[in-house]
Amino acid sequence: MTHFLSHLRMLCLFFTSLCAPIVTPHSVGASLRIKETLNQAMEFEAIYQFGDSLSDTGNYVREHASSAYSRLPYGQTYYPTGRASDGLIMVDYFAIKERLQKSLVLMGEIGGNDFNGPFYQGKSIQEVCKLIPGVVKTIKDAIEEVISFGATNIVVPGNFPIGCVPLYLVKFATNDTSKYDELECLKDYNDFSKFYNQQLLQAIQQLQQVHPDVAIVYADYYSALISVIINAPQLGIEQDGTKKACCGAGNNPYNYGTKSCGSSGASVCEDPSKRINWDGVHMTQQGNIFVGEFLLQQFVPALQKHLRTRLREPRNLRDYLK
Repeated sequence: MTHFLSHLRMLCLFFTSLCAPIVTPHSVGASLRIKETLNQAMEFEAIYQFGDSLSDTGNYVREHASSAYSRLPYGQTYYPTGRASDGLIMVDYFAIKERLQKSLVLMGEIGGNDFNGPFYQGKSIQEVCKLIPGVVKTIKDAIEEVISFGATNIVVPGNFPIGCVPLYLVKFATNDTSKYDELECLKDYNDFSKFYNQQLLQAIQQLQQVHPDVAIVYADYYSALISVIINAPQLGIEQDGTKKACCGAGNNPYNYGTKSCGSSGASVCEDPSKRINWDGVHMTQQGNIFVGEFLLQQFVPALQKHLRTRLREPRNLRDYLK
């Protein structure tokens, strides 16, 4: 546990100087000061994010300079920065789109690789389900630790619908049509994600009761990606572009599994903005933007609501008016 939390701290991604310090004139009344605080409540000065390759802005390639993430075609839409995408990722979009007072802590996406590895090794869903309590406890303990450091705005992402990810669609392909849902995703693996997300959400609710002065908000990655897939035509995603990797090679409808993105023999689609998935595992820059927009519309109001509640509490008001 200690090693894991230390590793999370090493993965911390820091975005500095996103906005100027907030200055409130001392001469205005208390109600105006509260109103101004609420209006500026979404102006974070920094974002700290813990997680894996879905959230890494370049730390991995510092230790593994030869990684494919450090060179084209990774980063071709922006420029190679160590991000596992053709361009920017969700946390970049959050930093650009929203500014907040103080700091925001993004706890994840954590847990994905704890499940991807066992699944890829041939473990059954029932076997991997046994790992869920340990993963949730680790995330819960990590949240407790960042709260002890002073964090007051925490967003905890759930897992994606992994049954819609090319890696899973290729690895666990079957001729049994009953295993697929109306979106042509693998139902059992999506059900696994939903079960894990339910357990994580329960843990978040428990933590919120213990720490009422801290905003601990769930980010519904599952619904976000499903929404993007459903609305793909209206979003400009090409036909069959919701689950087909832009970069790679594979003798299957998902362009994944034979050659990995960045390796010899792998191809890149003409326009990554027309696809959601980049390399069979990670999203394109456009996919990250679409999912990120959904998430901002979900968790920013939840953070604002919690801030309003805190400001209306007499104890917090007295502290604020000092």
